[in-house]
Amino acid sequence: MDPGVLYLVGTPIGNLEDMSYRAVRVLSEVDLIAAEDTRAAARLLAHFEIRGPRVVSMFEGNEAARSQALVAELCAGRAVAVISEAGMPGISDPGERLVRAAVERGLRVEAIPGPVAAVTALVASGLPTARFLFLGFPPREAGARRELFGGLRRESATLVLYEAPDRVAQTLRDLGEAFGPERPAVLGRELTKRYEELVRAPLGELAERYREQPPRGECTLVVQGAPADAGQALSDDDIAARMRELLDQGLGPRDAAARLVVVTGKPRRQLYQLALSLRRPEP
Repeated sequence: MDPGVLYLVGTPIGNLEDMSYRAVRVLSEVDLIAAEDTRAAARLLAHFEIRGPRVVSMFEGNEAARSQALVAELCAGRAVAVISEAGMPGISDPGERLVRAAVERGLRVEAIPGPVAAVTALVASGLPTARFLFLGFPPREAGARRELFGGLRRESATLVLYEAPDRVAQTLRDLGEAFGPERPAVLGRELTKRYEELVRAPLGELAERYREQPPRGECTLVVQGAPADAGQALSDDDIAARMRELLDQGLGPRDAAARLVVVTGKPRRQLYQLALSLRRPEP
């Protein structure tokens, strides 16, 4: 084990048989393990009879401060491994800040490949894999989420994203509104685990399926990219015309702007200002 090296170690996303020999060896030999969830780390280390390395927590809330302490350990010649609760550190999990801090100090960083839910779902989805765009977790705030999806209406790459079970239905509805309810998609849940499931259906059907009963377990969504004939982006004149239609139907500026966010990808504030400028004065 080389001193002063930062190891990013991929760990199983469900099935412990996916742990690599190299990952077990590295975790057995490092001086220190920084874990997103120390309880999950304890179970993993116990399963593979890994004893010796000191384990400290490093999660989203303390990564900035913890990174400085870990860089100091690396500079002192100690080997440090990072593991997330499941999967690959730095992919929608802590690790990015620490890697950046280590690189800035000229320290060596090695990635020990392991399972990633996004890639696992993608290759099993049956959707195109030659080009894909990973979105991580979409924004929780509805307006920001719809703005993101609206900006991807003409993206031809297959889209892959994570979502919490209780937000899956709303996210599917927002995706269907942005891309059309017939856009093919796949919801993968509990990947590599005993009750793994891949549900293949258009966005509209998936949204309806989970409208009343959220899926159980960790969820990954894969959405087919836009077809070649998806059309051009709406011009400013087209957007203004649609805004006038919504205002004429009785919608207020805020609601009209929210409606157009998902089909234009324009910032909500910009659309709201447009609505205010077009709103007819009261008689």
